[in-house]
Amino acid sequence: MRYFITFLVCVTLISVSSCRKDFSTIPSFGSLEFSKDTVFLDTVFTNIGSATYNLKVYNRGNNAITIPRISLENGTSSNYRLNVDGIPGKEFNDIDILAKDSIFVFVETTIDFNSVTNPLYTDRILFDTGTNQQDVDLVTLVQDAHFIFPGKDPITMKIDSLTFDGQPTTIKGRFLTDAELTITNTKPTVIYGYAAVAANKTLNINAGAKIYFHNNSGLIIDDKATLKVNGTLSEKVVFEGDRLENGFSKVPGQWGTIWMRAGSKENEIYHAQIKNGIIGILVDSIGAGSNPTLKLQNTEIYNHSNFGILARETNIEAHNIVVGSAGQASLAATVGGTYNFTHSTFANFWNNGIRQLPAVLVNNFFVYNDVNSNEITETRELKAANFTNCIFDGNNNIEFLLDKVNGSNFNYNISNCIISFTDSSNSFDGVLEVDFNNNPNYQNNIINGITDFRNTQNEDFIIGENSEAVNKAKATSFSQDILGVDRTTNPDIGAYQHIIFN
Repeated sequence: MRYFITFLVCVTLISVSSCRKDFSTIPSFGSLEFSKDTVFLDTVFTNIGSATYNLKVYNRGNNAITIPRISLENGTSSNYRLNVDGIPGKEFNDIDILAKDSIFVFVETTIDFNSVTNPLYTDRILFDTGTNQQDVDLVTLVQDAHFIFPGKDPITMKIDSLTFDGQPTTIKGRFLTDAELTITNTKPTVIYGYAAVAANKTLNINAGAKIYFHNNSGLIIDDKATLKVNGTLSEKVVFEGDRLENGFSKVPGQWGTIWMRAGSKENEIYHAQIKNGIIGILVDSIGAGSNPTLKLQNTEIYNHSNFGILARETNIEAHNIVVGSAGQASLAATVGGTYNFTHSTFANFWNNGIRQLPAVLVNNFFVYNDVNSNEITETRELKAANFTNCIFDGNNNIEFLLDKVNGSNFNYNISNCIISFTDSSNSFDGVLEVDFNNNPNYQNNIINGITDFRNTQNEDFIIGENSEAVNKAKATSFSQDILGVDRTTNPDIGAYQHIIFN
């Protein structure tokens, strides 16, 4: 009993001492300083919570102060939420700041687009009252959007997963309804989970549409289904993550992929931007026929954590495309297939870690373990890998590689391209597939030429007048570059005609 009483006394003393304010303060007198005079919460979608933003409040004086009141000008009806030095709320009284010290104010918001008269929603944080009052502005742009969510079991609340070929998967999502098979530009579309297109259905995405994916989300085009992305030069279709804050504008891996499953057909992507995912486009078409599984034109694919394009035994026909940074390869054309790329720029200047693969990798095999754990390599026919008037560049020594395993046809032709290839360790001596001088499958290429990109770190791969690509392309049927500039005479290698930099 004696020990129990002693314990209670100790607890009481600790509680009292923890509540004591061991310093005296004076009232705030209107001389607070702030880390910013306006907190911009960037753009949020209706009814979707924002990121958390911070504001630092400084007491530069020699005395500890008490701020009598911190509040939102719109009061408890404000759509903003505050956390002042660890305490959540919308109104705070008697907040102390020691001399030469500071406190943090954290700000979040969730706004219903239909409840506000102006999509530019504003408020103010008020510090103190009367003549000593100071304030910091809060500004948020709220967008209305069309949301696509996966289904959910009403009893267990478990999110639905997709079933393909009669087999359940762990992929969260659902098939689109017929009413959802046309996406317009009237308002953004935000997708949670994977939105799938069923067999014999076509998803049409109109010019100017903006598609935003939540984490672990994307599009799946199933067997016998089709995707048509109908962007134009003036109204591109944009695919990116749903975090609209400036700090996320160049963050890779924010969403999954656009996956064209084996058997999907007649897919077309014209005038699009695809950025900041894990894999920009994943194309499967085992044993693809003579018709392209995907036609890709006038499209930019940037900043993906794994691949810009990952193709597996498929058929892709592309021109005027730009594939920028990716954690592994900008383009991996694997397990054979048919690939025809014209006037395309592959430029991998990945700076988020070490990259093992070249900007463009082409091979004709896959590796797996059999039931006895033996490693098995199987080949598939590379029917064609034709690259005409293309640029292969980046910050690795080797940015273009044909990786052949004997056992199937391996057909390729590389003409009028700029190829970055420095074999400093002589690893490829005697390898015919990268013998640029003595292999008739290579014609009129420039090895390690100057590309003169405008700004590689901003994924800006327009070439300047000092580029060795200028006037070195051969004439093709593609008379305009990705920006609509005429190239009928003196065409340049790559997706862009050159300009004179200011």
